[in-house]
Amino acid sequence: MTIYDELVARGLIAQVTDEEEIKELVNNGKATFYIGFDPTADSLHVGHFMALCLMKRLQMAGNKPVVLIGGGTGYVGDPSGRTDMRTMMTPEIIQHNCDCFKKQMERFIEFGEDKAIMVNNADWLLKLNYIDVLREVGPHFSVNNMLRAECYKQRMEKGLSFLEFNYMIMQSYDFYHLFQHYGCNMQFGGDDQWSNMLGGTELIRRKLGKDAYAMTITLLLNSEGKKMGKTANGAVWLDPNKTTPFEFFQYWRNVGDADVLKCIRMLTFLPLEEVEKMDSWEGSQLNEAKEILAYELTALVHGEEEAAKAKEASHALFSGKGGDDSNMPTTELTIEQLTNGEIGILDLMLACGLVGSKGEARRLIQQGGVSVDEEKVAVEARITEEQLKNSIKIRKGKKVYHKVILK
Repeated sequence: MTIYDELVARGLIAQVTDEEEIKELVNNGKATFYIGFDPTADSLHVGHFMALCLMKRLQMAGNKPVVLIGGGTGYVGDPSGRTDMRTMMTPEIIQHNCDCFKKQMERFIEFGEDKAIMVNNADWLLKLNYIDVLREVGPHFSVNNMLRAECYKQRMEKGLSFLEFNYMIMQSYDFYHLFQHYGCNMQFGGDDQWSNMLGGTELIRRKLGKDAYAMTITLLLNSEGKKMGKTANGAVWLDPNKTTPFEFFQYWRNVGDADVLKCIRMLTFLPLEEVEKMDSWEGSQLNEAKEILAYELTALVHGEEEAAKAKEASHALFSGKGGDDSNMPTTELTIEQLTNGEIGILDLMLACGLVGSKGEARRLIQQGGVSVDEEKVAVEARITEEQLKNSIKIRKGKKVYHKVILK
């Protein structure tokens, strides 16, 4: 099976331009391709998984990845999939976030001479002269076509700022620049990026002639992947300081039955023959599949040692037979945080960072979503010093577990 056929079989390809040419380049290791990542936070999250795994697959097949960090486009903000305008970041925050990305990406992509490279579009976008851009790029974009683009449609009702309207032009210019200066002949992106990507392909061909070799390809379900990165409690980050390996493992261990095999197919590097055998799995076998998914992805992001620890902690949690729970997220309280040898459950959840306010904790408890040592608790519940000395386990909802102990 060729690498392109594998991408199709794994459900990663949604639509392409110039499919035969793309197959030729990808299958023969001749693609120099880029995927862009805007630095909207100081960590990547699981919504970026599909793009990172795709880059790894293509690099393993001999193709050259160009990781584009959006230090320039980050000044504007991508309106795709948004109902409101992004908060504008300072140059210092943008640079800090860019610096955080490469370390995380190195677990997926091999950087170095004749390998993957990382570039920052701030290096060229911030130097552009406005009038020059209008004259050089403006004539090649139809406002009518831009307004019909999916990335702008849902913003038209609430209002699309002129700032965001320029995002498509900036992203298109990125491909044009990478084509000219880095020999980049292919771009990948989510299905929500299709209009922006086509803009880059058209800009190259109009400015450099139809013989210019530039193609686009999108990833199926990338926009769904972005949603996948969000939970009721925020984002699931790749940074272990934001989402611990145990929490990361538990997130994947608790995916829905309908999604687990799809995630294994798209996100893991298990052989397709092995994955296809799982297609008939049902019932308790799906729990086994979820554990396979959780282990494989935790190992990919945090390493096999951390994945094994998270798996052990998960088993200890569900077996009811004790076991090693040392890798479970833990908060250590001091005696000074207790009042008369006790602490209320609302204060305790706030101290553990499980909620943002007492009001949120109250609502969760009233909805039956909080347990202590597998017993549902009431809003007025108080945890004693004696309990804390032996440690307790708080469960929030179905997925979030936290250990608390008194120092």
